[in-house]
Amino acid sequence: MLRIGAHTSIAGGVHNAVEEQLEYDGNCGQIFSHSPQVWREPSIGGEDAERFRERSAENDVGPWVIHTSYLVNLCTPKDDLREKSIASMQAELDAADLLDVPYVNVHLGAHTGAGVEGGLENAASALEELDVPDDVMILIESDAGSGTKLGGTFEELAGVLDRCALDLGICLDTAHLFGAGYDISTPEGVDETFAEFDDLVGLDRLEYVHLNDSKHECGTNKDEHAHVGEGLIGEAGMRAFVTHDAVADVPFVLETPTENGKSFAWNVERVRELHGE
Repeated sequence: MLRIGAHTSIAGGVHNAVEEQLEYDGNCGQIFSHSPQVWREPSIGGEDAERFRERSAENDVGPWVIHTSYLVNLCTPKDDLREKSIASMQAELDAADLLDVPYVNVHLGAHTGAGVEGGLENAASALEELDVPDDVMILIESDAGSGTKLGGTFEELAGVLDRCALDLGICLDTAHLFGAGYDISTPEGVDETFAEFDDLVGLDRLEYVHLNDSKHECGTNKDEHAHVGEGLIGEAGMRAFVTHDAVADVPFVLETPTENGKSFAWNVERVRELHGE
């Protein structure tokens, strides 16, 4: 069964994310537990969490993933930012446990002068300071690779997995892959990309996909999302990706824009069409 959903809002209570997901005809999804632009702990009450769990179960919506704050930087050499990042991630893991959400998704961040090896070491050791609940897994998201940000290459993703004692998963973002130089605009390119990922990281580590087209050319390291099939990855690439055997059992979540009269609902339907449903 195709699992496709969108990033939805928890405004007015986390349970509202489920209701919004149903409006889009989605059956899995992603949330922020608070504004991603600030350092703030989630404030989710027990009753609200119960409604979220119940509504998700009643409508077979899941798996959900919590996306961490954009301020988190696991690769940083700065002690104060490292400690804030660890504390923020721990709060997200605790929120996931409360909500029965199986995944917390995070970007590695930027090494800001520590170097690739130093940044990966910093990230792995920061992750190992976390108390990860038994039923929650941390996902490292692939990056578009601009500046000193890490996670743009499969070698870097494998590097943090190899260095960290935790059981980590990977979330691939299609727009980020394309920006980082993985040309998934053709069926051949999709095949090659998955083969390289399997060789360097392992398809068994792939737990989730952020499904987005790109407004920028392959290899530009630019991260700006487009509607599915209407960006530079295009219809052929997106169809080849969503129908590939490598992601047959992997859930997709959309982070596409709301523009040109198209919203998440349009993109959910579009993905189903490309998938052959």
